[in-house]
Amino acid sequence: MHSSSKRRLTASATTALAAALAVVAVSPVLSADASSSGKGRARSVIFINGDGMAAAHREAARLYLAGLDGQLNMDQLPVSGQLTTSPHDPKTAITDSAAAATAWATGVKTYNGAISVDVDGKPLPTLGQQAKQAGKSTGLVTTAQVTDASPAAFFAQTANRSAQDEIARQYLAVSKPDVILGGGEDWWLPAGTPGAWPDKPAEDPTEASKGTKGNLVDQAKADGYQYVSNAQQLDSARRGKLLGLFGNEEMFQQRAEGEGDVYSPAVDLATMTKKALDTLSTNKKGFFLLVEEEGIDEFAHENNAPRTLQALESLENAVKVARAYVDANPDTLLVITGDHECGGLTVEDTSTGDESGTAPSTEDGPFPVKGSKLQFVMDWTTGGHTGADVPVTAVGPLAEQFTGKHPNTHVHEVLSQILTSRH
Repeated sequence: MHSSSKRRLTASATTALAAALAVVAVSPVLSADASSSGKGRARSVIFINGDGMAAAHREAARLYLAGLDGQLNMDQLPVSGQLTTSPHDPKTAITDSAAAATAWATGVKTYNGAISVDVDGKPLPTLGQQAKQAGKSTGLVTTAQVTDASPAAFFAQTANRSAQDEIARQYLAVSKPDVILGGGEDWWLPAGTPGAWPDKPAEDPTEASKGTKGNLVDQAKADGYQYVSNAQQLDSARRGKLLGLFGNEEMFQQRAEGEGDVYSPAVDLATMTKKALDTLSTNKKGFFLLVEEEGIDEFAHENNAPRTLQALESLENAVKVARAYVDANPDTLLVITGDHECGGLTVEDTSTGDESGTAPSTEDGPFPVKGSKLQFVMDWTTGGHTGADVPVTAVGPLAEQFTGKHPNTHVHEVLSQILTSRH
């Protein structure tokens, strides 16, 4: 450390500083607790995934929802950094959601389509299971199927992300998350056994029950889960093990503009998040909650900017709920990021010509900048994923460890310090 002639450290201050740094080196959890909350050890983690969300998506949402001088809730967290997202796939350097979530959940990079198995197909320990073993409560909230790739990686292991009925079976028989809220009822029921959500609905006649593992809704009830399928039932559900499935598949219809695209979930992400927190927070040992907005990715795949903005607003509302919880419970780490970029999105001025050509990769807009007369356009360059870095923002114990640029496996390195501890 260098000092000027006007600002010299005394010998005692130097000694104190050295001692403090030694504490940080040997006990990162303790040091993070002291700097972030001052109220004991870190206990809980809320991890929020804006699926497919990178920097341009966050900027489009900021302009649209907060304005030129505004900030999103997700961008107001005091710590920020970047994550790289490449998988270990012999065929591509661009990740899918399964490989990305596996990196988060296990700290191991793998091939696309893998759910918490390594490149040889060997099952890996997951943070969801380890948190449960440490005595913490666990839960997942998503607008996708609850058995989709991102939540599945934290609570299941399978060589193929498409085996969603097997993932549901593992939830009940192996990892046993306390709260499961989202879509995907079709995977919990055998073919020919429609549930609360009818087979072949008008908005998508291809949706129908398709499980091969028996009636897992009935099994969940036998295992002590309350089963709910609409907002009223969710609101009145008592604390305890909770399974809520609010759609046959995703909680929206992911299509291009004007082709049957719908973003109107039966229960919004913020409401599901609050219910999950109310339920999980009763455990004095803490909890792990995964929250995911799937619509960002799905509508970006369709280059559907209006619906992408709707999904981003949904995520922002869920972040507000999570921030309020962390404000009241500073022993909780809150992390917000995306698993990968989707759409090759840029945010441009309205006067710029459409260099990207015609559909599906084209410009959307213009959209208003909130609180001004200005507008912007959202320009897509692909209907797939890209290798762009994703921002990560955080607050709470260990949040400072997200400063800088890291591989996505760094998420596991940080979260595991809290979730595998039995204190």
